[in-house]
Amino acid sequence: MAISREELLKLAELARLNLSDQEIDAIQSDLNRVLEHFERLKELELADVPLTPHSVDATNVWREDIPYENGLTREEALENAPEVRAGLFLVPSIIE
Repeated sequence: MAISREELLKLAELARLNLSDQEIDAIQSDLNRVLEHFERLKELELADVPLTPHSVDATNVWREDIPYENGLTREEALENAPEVRAGLFLVPSIIE
């Protein structure tokens, strides 16, 4: 399935691209090569190939996220804060 010049011009118009004739020819050539490659891929017999979510074995290296029951109290957490107001950390404003 090749892309025609008219189809490419329509796509360029929809994408609001102002392409020269040289760019259109180059893009058409590149797209047609990509489409030819996909056509060859479609011919492969892959029915017996198992699906894989990743190309390599990937495992999660992080520990399970379990809430810590005996954490700091609010007072302990705020104890070394530079500034506190109404029981909350007070940070400098970054929006003017």
